[in-house]
Amino acid sequence: MLQRPRLKERKLESKNSHFVANCQICESADLQPALFLGYLPPVNEMVSLKAKIEERPAFPTQVLICPRCKLVQLSCAVNKEILFPAEYPYTSGTTKILHDNFQNLYEQSREIVDYGENARVIDIGSNDGTLLSKFKAGGLNVFGIEPTAVYKLALEKGIPTKNAFFTPASAREVAKEFGAARLVTATNVFAHIDKIHGIVDGILAVLDPKGVFVSENHYLGSLIETLQYDTIYHEHLRYYSVTSLKYLLESHGLDIFHVQKIPTHGGSIRVYSARKGQYPIRDSVAGMLRSEETTCVSLASLEAFAKRVHRSKLQINALLHQINQEGGRIFGVGAPSRSSTLVSYVGLDNQSIEAVVEIKGSLKIGKYMPGTMIPVLEEAVLYEQQPEYAMLFSWHIASELMPKIRAKGFKGKFIIPLPEARIVN
Repeated sequence: MLQRPRLKERKLESKNSHFVANCQICESADLQPALFLGYLPPVNEMVSLKAKIEERPAFPTQVLICPRCKLVQLSCAVNKEILFPAEYPYTSGTTKILHDNFQNLYEQSREIVDYGENARVIDIGSNDGTLLSKFKAGGLNVFGIEPTAVYKLALEKGIPTKNAFFTPASAREVAKEFGAARLVTATNVFAHIDKIHGIVDGILAVLDPKGVFVSENHYLGSLIETLQYDTIYHEHLRYYSVTSLKYLLESHGLDIFHVQKIPTHGGSIRVYSARKGQYPIRDSVAGMLRSEETTCVSLASLEAFAKRVHRSKLQINALLHQINQEGGRIFGVGAPSRSSTLVSYVGLDNQSIEAVVEIKGSLKIGKYMPGTMIPVLEEAVLYEQQPEYAMLFSWHIASELMPKIRAKGFKGKFIIPLPEARIVN
């Protein structure tokens, strides 16, 4: 069999990125390459439509699996200041599914966590405070940690927030300022941060002895099953299974005691953990571990996934080529982070996708899609110009989006790119 190159062997180091020579969890050097998506721009590298064309960064996107702890991870770690700039354009409060998910997390935690009186809740990567607002409304003391300027939106909601990256040092400052928390949450951020052992140490520093840590991460099993390669980008350094999370958390004296699949981001897992012996381990944990043995924690499963990814690229290009030959115009709908991977890997440009539209108020309006000259415009242009096709970049919620877009007056057809490229009337 042809031996594939391992990008990490180049040992390239710079102020902007470094290659991962050892597993991020168990430090094994025996990392096996499974998929290469090319050199992709940071998904938040969105420049103004008024900006001059100049050199922009792009980084290799190679997926590796560790045979020892089963962690699936990227070979290149990009500087956090590049991935999460001060002008970070994402706000969780604009997404209904996240509002519903955070409300569910609050209600479920009330049943599972022994809060006691005057309980404190800390959210890591608290964004605009949407999650913590649910807990605050329930009478709990809350505190957020957010490195980007979005933290100001949380302050406007009355959510006390520290503007900093979460590190062992900032964790100690939070513990001193706010006190130990009965619940620490990390929703869609626990896979994003480099040097994960230091992050867990920081969590332990702010977690009281009977405290619970809840992480929500895009689930490796869902990624493979529904071909969500568009969720592979440099913010996501790790692609967790329960198997790899168990290995990580147990090395810090934490037990996973409950696991639940949730619908956010096209399929995620909510994982409850606590210091050993604090909570009985539920059957949900063993059930997930058994199912992963044959679905997502082997090199063979990832290699099969890689073949499907390549076929998808060819299918999308073939479909768009046919539309182009017929003179059809295509607008993209939505510019989530995942759309950047799809656009870059498939090779889309402003000749194939004329524009991408976002809802009014989005911080992405008036900018280019990362690494392209595709403009992001307010959604009103979709209804004014009526292109023949609207390509749904948030395809994982297509059934929710299409009726809304149709109700607003769009008369054309929809393109759903994944898991199999197709047109819907």
